[in-house]
Amino acid sequence: MSQGNKILVDARGGIACPGPITEVVKAYRNARNGDVIEVWATDPGFEPDIRAWIQRTGNQLLELRKESDKIVAVIKVTAKK
Repeated sequence: MSQGNKILVDARGGIACPGPITEVVKAYRNARNGDVIEVWATDPGFEPDIRAWIQRTGNQLLELRKESDKIVAVIKVTAKK
């Protein structure tokens, strides 16, 4: 089984809700099952947004953590049809 690509989405700075989740959706459209999307965001609304998106889409949230300067979400694409 081959390992997927890693896609970085940098949605830090002036990108506020719903910008970060919109950037995730754009990356997801170009992703394939097995790819990993790592998202960096500074908008505090991103955390509940990404949890809701994961629940709605059925993809896998590998990690969600707060760092001093950003929120990092690591998503494994598993629900593409």
